[in-house]
Amino acid sequence: MGVDMGEPRGTHVPVLLERCLELLDPALTLPGAVHVDFTLGLGGHAEAVLERYPDVVLVGLDRDTEALAHSRHRLIRFGDRARLVHAVYDELPRVLSELGIPAIHSGLFDLGVSSLQLDEADRGFAYAQDALLDMRMDQSRGVTAEEIVNSYQPGDLVRVLRQYGEEKFAPRIVSSIVRERAKGRITSTARLAELVKDAIPAAARRTGGNPAKRTFQALRIEVNKELEALEGAVPAALDALAPHGRLVVMSYQSLEDRIVKRELAARSRSTGPVDLPVELPGTGPSLRLLTRGSELPSEAEVAANPRAASVKLRAVERIDEQEQSRKTEKAFGAGRERPRMSTTRGGQGRIRPGAIAEGEGRA
Repeated sequence: MGVDMGEPRGTHVPVLLERCLELLDPALTLPGAVHVDFTLGLGGHAEAVLERYPDVVLVGLDRDTEALAHSRHRLIRFGDRARLVHAVYDELPRVLSELGIPAIHSGLFDLGVSSLQLDEADRGFAYAQDALLDMRMDQSRGVTAEEIVNSYQPGDLVRVLRQYGEEKFAPRIVSSIVRERAKGRITSTARLAELVKDAIPAAARRTGGNPAKRTFQALRIEVNKELEALEGAVPAALDALAPHGRLVVMSYQSLEDRIVKRELAARSRSTGPVDLPVELPGTGPSLRLLTRGSELPSEAEVAANPRAASVKLRAVERIDEQEQSRKTEKAFGAGRERPRMSTTRGGQGRIRPGAIAEGEGRA
């Protein structure tokens, strides 16, 4: 690859490292624990896990071949305990099958762009540095941002900027891009950033940071199909969790966090009828939430690592459903007749909270 493995490119400070380890600790101490780092990057979180938990086996995934090369060098001292794989995180089922691992006990997603990708101009992720428009996390395959900017139909470009960048000036920006590419191919990050800036009204440019931020985010997500991969990766990770296993997810923008929140919330609720006194088999929650909503970084964390400023952390534990079932049987008695409902309304039984009985009205 032509990269000096002795000095990794990019400044790497693992985000919320101590908090992540605190949340994952009960799972990392389970017998035969397998930990999956879904976004290995330069290996900071992975190294801390391997150092502090000498019995843990780590599976590290990353689509970025340069990041993988650095992590292999960094983690080589752990030998077979570190199994690093070139893969996107939604490929977890295939990876586990090939490694002969039936379940995992701990997992970490640190989403977004890695330090390596942000700090190196030649990767084309940064709007503040001039480079070729690339933005591929895996530079061995896929379309580049340059191809998207120069070949997408105007309507498709507007959709990308609106959907993935939440850019309200998308039509103006795309009109500027279309006019420019008619003169000649747009190939540099600096030129694209300049076009975006000129297309946005002056009043709107005064707030919200660099005006190209949302456009670059949208193009990066489109290039790497990040949200599509995440929508498959979170369910796959939860399905692979062993009982009492734990998962931590750190996201950096609202689109990612919504996907994570939706999946975790759905599995932490009962799906059974609300009128039943006990959970029916298979209808109880499969997850226990470990955080109240999403956790934000402390001021001290942001001061030490500015890239943590926008992070939202969520964590869950897989419920042991067989253990839960045994507790329910013990509480109510296996095979015992289900307690009858109160019938204070002429045999109607219990009414769902907020429902109105026939013949009644709201005061």
